[in-house]
Amino acid sequence: MKCLQRLTTTHLLRRVLENQHKFIQLLQQQQVRSCSTGRLQEAIKPEDEDYPQLKTIDPSTSYYPTSKPFKHAPEVGDQFTHSQLAVRLAAPHQLHPKPDADDLVFGKHFTDHMLKIAYHRRLGGWQKPEIMPMENLVLHPAAKVFHYAVELFEGMKAYRGVDGRIRIFRPEMNMARMNASAQRSGLPTFEGDEFIKCMSRLVTIDQEWVPHTEAASLYLRPTLIGIEPTLGVASSDSALLYTILSPVGGYFTAGATSMGVSLLADPRYTRAWPGGVGDRKMGSNYAPTIQIQKEATAQGLQQVLWLYGEDHQVTEVGTMNFFMLMVNEQGERELITPPLNGLILPGITRDSILHLARDWKQFKVTERTITMFEVKKALYENRILEMFGAGTACVVSPIERIYYMGENLMIPTLDHDEPVWKQICTTLTDIQYGKIKHPWGVTID
Repeated sequence: MKCLQRLTTTHLLRRVLENQHKFIQLLQQQQVRSCSTGRLQEAIKPEDEDYPQLKTIDPSTSYYPTSKPFKHAPEVGDQFTHSQLAVRLAAPHQLHPKPDADDLVFGKHFTDHMLKIAYHRRLGGWQKPEIMPMENLVLHPAAKVFHYAVELFEGMKAYRGVDGRIRIFRPEMNMARMNASAQRSGLPTFEGDEFIKCMSRLVTIDQEWVPHTEAASLYLRPTLIGIEPTLGVASSDSALLYTILSPVGGYFTAGATSMGVSLLADPRYTRAWPGGVGDRKMGSNYAPTIQIQKEATAQGLQQVLWLYGEDHQVTEVGTMNFFMLMVNEQGERELITPPLNGLILPGITRDSILHLARDWKQFKVTERTITMFEVKKALYENRILEMFGAGTACVVSPIERIYYMGENLMIPTLDHDEPVWKQICTTLTDIQYGKIKHPWGVTID
């Protein structure tokens, strides 16, 4: 009793709340509600520490991981660690049948477990991470994610290598980009390395879901959503960081990849603009593109080539970064991709391609603005060699046709015996599946 009297009310509440998951399991609750329904009258404040300010990330710069740790805003509070991870395995009746690798389509099947980490500012910050059986989320109808799109996500893959080991590709870059998106959304940031360790444990638990073929992989979808149940455009004091896993085959059909994709380039539609969030991986960037994608499909085209501005600048192709290999006006072969000026996502695959291409020294590599006028002029002068999109889901996808302003522009991407896009694709997948030893392929032990 004397010991309890010496504890402050804050510390007592903290002790109780550290064990709240046990009460939640008993009551079959899935979310901490006390801080969001007003039942907890006294907010728990984080310990007085000298927290550094959150770094503002310039959208025109690359998201290279640095030796310095990510700086979190003081109000974020406590961080979670991998050492706090609790694991609750699925019971036999909760296990799902595994699909045949040949029948996989993107995002239709999910594994047996998920990772969840709650955040509540009035409880001090991040709570303890937990791996649990895959389940539906239970959220209040007023949760900010439903009304103001306070959410973001990432896309990563785990690959079963030729040596039997499982690898993920450059995960630290996904974490840097995810924290940048969180900062822009007013959502809490986190320690990327700790989150990677938690996700690696999740993949290890569900490792039998990682396909035993180089034609498929296990897709990781880390997601961060604002769950505070209050209306009003403001930052969310409660959030949920979670990861689900999905075995996937190719993003496009085999025919689309071998024949090349066709694109609708319509200057009436814009995906992103200066000062916006086109360089952040938020769901609000994707919903407005769905109807335009349907229009492209109705015209017999597979993807949208997103343009910006009066000069019709090329930005992204579908959900991929855009690349063009051409002979420039000086007679040099040049690989060009749009710059990180805030209009495009800083893709991990994009960054990897730039590194590889510069190391090869086979052609000039440039990040600069590309306009449709330049594309048409170079095409008519027979100077365009290849075009392709690049991203985590598809790796590299060749482009064979662009429908622009009532005209079909035929791209000779598939006319070469040893195309650069295939060289890039082969090198990246060889790293991902362990055929090439490279620090980008991070093994999960």
